[in-house]
Amino acid sequence: MRDEVAERIRGGGAAPPGCRRLAALSQAAGVLPEQFARALWEVPEDELEGAEELRLRLGFPMTVNLGGEERETASPPVTAQDLRAVLENASQASAHTVLDQVKNGYVTLRGGHRIGLCGTVARHGEEVITLRYLTSLALRVACPAVGQAEEVLSRLRTEDGMLSTLILAPPGAGKTTLLRELVRRLSDGVGGSPLRVGVADERGEVAALWQGQPQFDVGRHTDVLDGCRKAQGLTILLRGMNPQVLAADEITHPADVKAMEEAAGCGVALLATAHAGSVADLRRRPVYRSLLDIGVFRRAVVLERRGTTRCVRVEALE
Repeated sequence: MRDEVAERIRGGGAAPPGCRRLAALSQAAGVLPEQFARALWEVPEDELEGAEELRLRLGFPMTVNLGGEERETASPPVTAQDLRAVLENASQASAHTVLDQVKNGYVTLRGGHRIGLCGTVARHGEEVITLRYLTSLALRVACPAVGQAEEVLSRLRTEDGMLSTLILAPPGAGKTTLLRELVRRLSDGVGGSPLRVGVADERGEVAALWQGQPQFDVGRHTDVLDGCRKAQGLTILLRGMNPQVLAADEITHPADVKAMEEAAGCGVALLATAHAGSVADLRRRPVYRSLLDIGVFRRAVVLERRGTTRCVRVEALE
């Protein structure tokens, strides 16, 4: 059975029996060398249903992140050649085609999966050119959570339209997944009329464009701009695509805030995410405090992770 599964993975065939998570894991693991694919499927299937990412670190066996806890597999120690092989598989033996992504520290795969990269940075002045001498990889498994937004969307819409909303959570709690599902539902008109949604997808995590095709369903009336900074992308979408809703992942820079203020002044609803555990936590950070003080956002969706369970609450912002 393990041989059959490894062959399926390498050949891009059907996933082994199991839930959607196993199917996504099977697709993502297609970039692994065979010995690591075999070690992966030696982990009990019921445990793999909680797999979120795979870690390959130079000199150590591969680990699987199972709901926030890393578990070591029975793989051989990772070598530099293994790390290079993963990147070659990810780029379909044409590493130069993903050079722009590599210098940002990640590569997006078909299906929306992502490989995070660590190693020695090669620079030209202050500009990162690429990464070389890889030391570790993090293969994040993308698994759409269809229906996750249902319980909150009804509290974000009023008779006057969609309320600008900020999604708060620590890393790994599902901010981007919820943002993506909200975008899809608004774009497809679930629970109301379809809205034109513009997504400034700077890091390619929301729609995960792969050769121009979104790897996640972001709706029929969604326009995606990736590969440029959020502030620039928001401005381009606002001026060129006439959106009713603008969405962006991980607001971190004053320029992002300024672009959102401009959009809000044009009557566009906003959806964005931020690293924070609560609204009080958000207010302690100068970048976000200005957004709250001027009332750009009307709702906050706070995500909390308790073991493998994700809890959601919606708060009104004064």
